[in-house]
Amino acid sequence: MSNLMFFVTCPKGVEYLLVDELQGFGLDLVRQAPAGAWVEGTLESGYRACLWSRLANRVILHLADVDATSGDSLYDGVHDMDWADHISVTGSFKVAFSGQNEAIRNTQYGAQRVKDAIVDRLRNARGDRPSVDSKSPDVVVSARLHRGRLAIGIDLSGESLHKRGYRTEQGVAPLKENLASALLLRAGWPEIASDGGHFVDPMCGSGTLLIEAAMMALDLAPGRQRPGYGFERWLGHEPETWLALRQEAERRAFEGRQKASLKVAGFDQDSKVIATAWRNIQRAGLEGVVHVECRTVQEFHLDGEWGGRGLVLTNPPYGERLSERRELAGLYGALGEVVKTHLNGWRLAVFTGAPEYCKSIGLRSYKQYRLFNGKLPAQLLLFEVDAANAMTPRDPAKAGELLPRIANEERAQMLANRLKKNLKTIGQWAKKQNIECYRLYDADMPEFALAIDVYDGRVHVQEYAPPKSVDARAAQERLAEALAVIPEALQIDPAELVCKHRQRQAGTSQYEKQAASGEFFTVHEHGCAFRVNLRDYLDTGLFLDHRPVRHWIQQNAAGKRFLNLFCYTGAATVHAAAGGATRSLSLDMSKTYVNWARDNLKLNGQSLTRHQVEAVDCLKWLAEKPTADQRFDLIFMDPPTFSNSARMNNVLDIQRDHSTLIRQAMARLVGDGLLIFSNNFRRFKLDAEVAEAFEVEEVSRSTIDRDFQRNERIHRCWHIRHRA
Repeated sequence: MSNLMFFVTCPKGVEYLLVDELQGFGLDLVRQAPAGAWVEGTLESGYRACLWSRLANRVILHLADVDATSGDSLYDGVHDMDWADHISVTGSFKVAFSGQNEAIRNTQYGAQRVKDAIVDRLRNARGDRPSVDSKSPDVVVSARLHRGRLAIGIDLSGESLHKRGYRTEQGVAPLKENLASALLLRAGWPEIASDGGHFVDPMCGSGTLLIEAAMMALDLAPGRQRPGYGFERWLGHEPETWLALRQEAERRAFEGRQKASLKVAGFDQDSKVIATAWRNIQRAGLEGVVHVECRTVQEFHLDGEWGGRGLVLTNPPYGERLSERRELAGLYGALGEVVKTHLNGWRLAVFTGAPEYCKSIGLRSYKQYRLFNGKLPAQLLLFEVDAANAMTPRDPAKAGELLPRIANEERAQMLANRLKKNLKTIGQWAKKQNIECYRLYDADMPEFALAIDVYDGRVHVQEYAPPKSVDARAAQERLAEALAVIPEALQIDPAELVCKHRQRQAGTSQYEKQAASGEFFTVHEHGCAFRVNLRDYLDTGLFLDHRPVRHWIQQNAAGKRFLNLFCYTGAATVHAAAGGATRSLSLDMSKTYVNWARDNLKLNGQSLTRHQVEAVDCLKWLAEKPTADQRFDLIFMDPPTFSNSARMNNVLDIQRDHSTLIRQAMARLVGDGLLIFSNNFRRFKLDAEVAEAFEVEEVSRSTIDRDFQRNERIHRCWHIRHRA
């Protein structure tokens, strides 16, 4: 057999494991790719990957790369291919198109051009041609566009290979089967199983980890029970080769099932999800091998003989809701007590989106892997369960309560001197300007990577995530020194100091509570009052760097209709209302911030009838056709740099999407109106098309007050108007 090229896809973070697996099937690595790998081998090895890969999503037989710098060149390249080798003139197909470039900005358009080229190539003299079937096609043509090239192939998989056929129902937030297999491989389950070890999941949900562990230990092909594959009606299919592989899989399954000593058990406190797990186990043909039972973590015990070593692998709740987060430390602590009491000598593996709670387990982790559960970043932490690795459990809710301690007197004194100096200069300036909230220190010294803000006598400290070159212990030591000197240098009560760790947020984490103190208090800015909270949220409720922008809006809003997009807590709207705006509309996806904005408006005596605040996805709202009442004289738009919250229909990337957002916002701006567009992406570049379509003036320098002049790229800001 001649060698063929394949592109095999997998979940993000699993690429290296996938390459090892594919090489075991006789496929040679050509190059790795994000969430996949290019490999070379025979058709038989491609079939083997479809049947045996525990990690892949799709196996695509690569046919050709064609020029795609224009729609016509794409059509010509696809049309020149010999499709008669792949699709019958009386058959059916569909095109799975991904990617875009300057010429092909819409996947539907790209798919249509590919479809037209194939149909035109195959249409015979009688006018016969293959049909397009989106639900059950004979062949799926994969078309993946990257820059100016289109990779064309045949998807051999059919449905994604993670769908093994045993899970037709699932519990809450299930793991995909191939991610579960990746976790088992990272945790060393194949080696433990081959040594006679057993497997336990004390929070098993619908049983995916249990089933994948049993299939792996018993040498059951993950694709053995799938109802079909994408190559079965492809004209290049080799039925004899496929039959031989199926027969080999059945032989190996029979031999693997003779391992009667294997024990796999799972427990969950939810009886409904345990019932689902039982049905999944039955469909997988693993009755008598996998046992599940309704039991809480605290009630954990193993019945019968479970001698020797084994693996505990579990995927606990991540605590996406505040009420759940409060319970996580206890849950993780109970897990630690259980394994130390009942499973000494075993290995523990915990896959979690809240790795800080693993401190409550009371064991030292010896290995951590960064992976993704869907789009959520997560970690797999490995522990050896023995007394040598025991440590005092810690409640991560108290992780920020670092004890002030001075390890280096000279270094600590340098920070104290700088704070006193800044208090004399910036502090006195703020006092003269009647500014109650300002930035006092912004990583002025490399040893102390902190942002220190003053809120009317209270102090808010944010620790920037240290670079990998800085030892974590050294960073903690310096933070402890800062907490020791800040109260004395600024003459405040230590109880009025709040410290947070600052890093890039994704998804819902940017809206989640960090604590539940409920400690709101009122501050003032240019005659406006605002509720702020230093403890409970990632941000405080007031972006201090936008103070000049808000003041400008206040000075220029008289008699105008004001729109505030991505409004946060509505501070700009309060200034617009105070400045005489006749009406306003403020939009934000977060219900927390929408309610906060309404409270701020009421605090300033403003009417919620004239100044409306609504909880909507701004991306979806902007994409809709403007209604007659959606015309505004002044618009403020300050989107996040990136957001993929579960409540949004789309992912927002400000560099990629800003041109579209600006055009959509301008469609709601009256002829002589003004859009104020701002963002805080440090490497942001305004699209040249925006400057061509509208009058654009960058006003960033005038929007940076004295307390942010050390970091003049804290945000960028533009005034955008319609051309006359």
